[in-house]
Amino acid sequence: MRVLFVASLHHPQELLNEVAQAQAIGQPAPLFPSSMAWRFWDEAMQRRGWQTAVFWRNLPAYGSRSIRRLKALKFSDRLSLGKMARAISNRIPPQIHPDILRRNVFLAEEAARFQPDILWLVGDNRVILPHTLAELKERLGLRVVYASGVSPIVFSHSIERQAARLYDQVYVNDYYHGIQWLELGAPRMECLPIVAIDPIYHVPAQLSEDEQRAYACDVTFVGTLLPLSLYHERVAALEKLARSFRVGIWSIHDLPDSLKPHSRGAALGRQMFRVLSGATISLNTHGDFMRWGGNMRLFESAALGAFQLVDNRPGVATWFTIGEHLDTFINLDDLHDKVAHYLAHPEQRQHMVEAARNHVLACHTYDHRMAQVAAWAEGNNL
Repeated sequence: MRVLFVASLHHPQELLNEVAQAQAIGQPAPLFPSSMAWRFWDEAMQRRGWQTAVFWRNLPAYGSRSIRRLKALKFSDRLSLGKMARAISNRIPPQIHPDILRRNVFLAEEAARFQPDILWLVGDNRVILPHTLAELKERLGLRVVYASGVSPIVFSHSIERQAARLYDQVYVNDYYHGIQWLELGAPRMECLPIVAIDPIYHVPAQLSEDEQRAYACDVTFVGTLLPLSLYHERVAALEKLARSFRVGIWSIHDLPDSLKPHSRGAALGRQMFRVLSGATISLNTHGDFMRWGGNMRLFESAALGAFQLVDNRPGVATWFTIGEHLDTFINLDDLHDKVAHYLAHPEQRQHMVEAARNHVLACHTYDHRMAQVAAWAEGNNL
């Protein structure tokens, strides 16, 4: 199998740093930074003998095609010149946008060169047009996989929805998102989920004394909190807990004013792994748009030895045993009471941490996910 990823690079400096580190010790340069799940998908594909390449669709079409031109995304409620410029640019329909049209040409050229069996289209696509996908399918005989962790109702661009019938397979984290894609015309979907753990990377870190002090708090949260329209439940949970407990928040994005006193800075990739390794209780509240559940942190926290309290989503009980691997809460008062309970019972937390890590190693690695993808791809004689 030959797979061409079509994705947006959101953490360019992380990738540049990790490429430099790999080259310094004579290892192949990674396609993705370790802050993106596709890094682990790529390596799982390579272990299976598949060949991979990536096309960065968010690289501007004019000028240098170096990823050094990209800047990390940072969500904020504040108005900025950059936001205004993007808003103006986004008003131009992609079908007539000169830069987007040129990027589609570049993708066609890259696909002709690489000759993929599968074009793996990562969600939040605002660049690749339906007619480009249709032409590539006809000319190269490839299949299109669409993989996303977010709701098509909330996040998807019109060109993504218009192309739904062209997706040979849709993979989602949240089962409800998959139903939405079927309603939009996708021929099939699977709630995989598309996130998992890699036993090589997701290992509890041995922290120095300085790190232990830096990461020490009652409740650790790593993730995005803005805009409030998408993460209201997360913010409400953290505000509730911050009144009674020591809360530490790590985010590459801005925080609501109410939670800024609890900011501990950014954590991406391996740094995030270390923060979670030092967590007493890891709070995992899904975004408001994930009603089934299944975000990255659900599996990563378990592998990194962090005890989790998770909002009560149906998918959590599908993938984990509640009370054995982690615990859930049904409202903010329940969350508050369970934080107090588990802080007072470290031996219970530790027992569940060990069970959760053994469970994800046995059932939720990227190789497990890859086996399901391969059953579809190789079974269809691509």
